[in-house]
Amino acid sequence: MKQDGFTLLEVLIALVILSVSLLALAALMVTSTRNNAFGESVTEAATFAQDKLEEFRAAQWDLLVPTTGGPGTDQKQGSTGVSYRRSWDIAETGTIKTVIVAVNWNDRIDHSIQLISVVSR
Repeated sequence: MKQDGFTLLEVLIALVILSVSLLALAALMVTSTRNNAFGESVTEAATFAQDKLEEFRAAQWDLLVPTTGGPGTDQKQGSTGVSYRRSWDIAETGTIKTVIVAVNWNDRIDHSIQLISVVSR
C-alpha cells in the first residue's frame, strides 16, 4: 500500500535545516550592517579631513603659519551623531609647507585617518 506525502520526521528535519540557514543569514545581515556603518564613518571622516585640507590649500602662502605648541584641533559632528576630532599640523621647509590633517573618532573602538599634502610657493 503506497502512501503519498511527507512524514513528520522529514518535515522536522527540513525545518531544522531551514532554521539553521536563516540564523546564518541573520548573522550575515548584522555583520553587513555594521560594515556599512563603518564605511559611512570613514567616508565622513575623509570628507572632514579633505575639507580642512582644501581650506589650507585655498589660503594664501603667508597665512599658512607653521603650528607651534601642538597641532590645531576642532570638533565636527557627523550626520549619524558620531563626534569627530580633527587636528592639523603645518611644517615649513624652505619654499614647501607640509600640511597633515588627521581625523579621529570612536564607534566602539578608536579609528583615525590622516591626509598629507604639500603646498609650494
